[in-house]
Amino acid sequence: MYSAGYLARKVWIDYVIVWVRWGASVKIPLDYICVKSGILCPRCQALVDSGEVDSREVDIMRALIELEESGNQLLKKAVYHKAYFINSQMIVIVMDLGVGTSVPVYTKYARNIEKGLANKLGVKVKLIPHTSDLRSLALHLLYPARVLGVNTLWLPNGSVEYVVRVSRRDRRFLEKNREFFEKILTELSGKKVQIRYE
Repeated sequence: MYSAGYLARKVWIDYVIVWVRWGASVKIPLDYICVKSGILCPRCQALVDSGEVDSREVDIMRALIELEESGNQLLKKAVYHKAYFINSQMIVIVMDLGVGTSVPVYTKYARNIEKGLANKLGVKVKLIPHTSDLRSLALHLLYPARVLGVNTLWLPNGSVEYVVRVSRRDRRFLEKNREFFEKILTELSGKKVQIRYE
């Protein structure tokens, strides 16, 4: 039989090991143990029930944890923010990888994670960084379409809208999901965004 002091120390050591392990993992809005087990605690269930976290995002978070455990070291400093489900074949994930927001650098590191997630989830995955700069968001989200610029429209009622100008030759990359891309850009920037071809 174990003494009460021994059990208390063991529980404390187990807690510290779990805390250290969780602290070194990809940061997600739900508890690590809930995502791994698939059984949500009341706090995590409340986030799902309120709509703050989509129930389909649990599978994405689990896939990220599995990718990290399989040896993807970049995910140790990554922060998951949100996923947008464009259709049954594509998911856009907003995620910081700790490598900045430069398009060539971020894309280089994100490519490996996108492939791993696509294999686990069975859909096409696109990662974009979490940033307040609308031009940077548009460059990442609309790639490979060329973004020519972002214009600000000041409306008579005092509100502001943005127009993301894209090369007319790249229309084929966006037209099928244009409204959804506008919705993502609007939600992330906090201002109404339209995509216009020139």
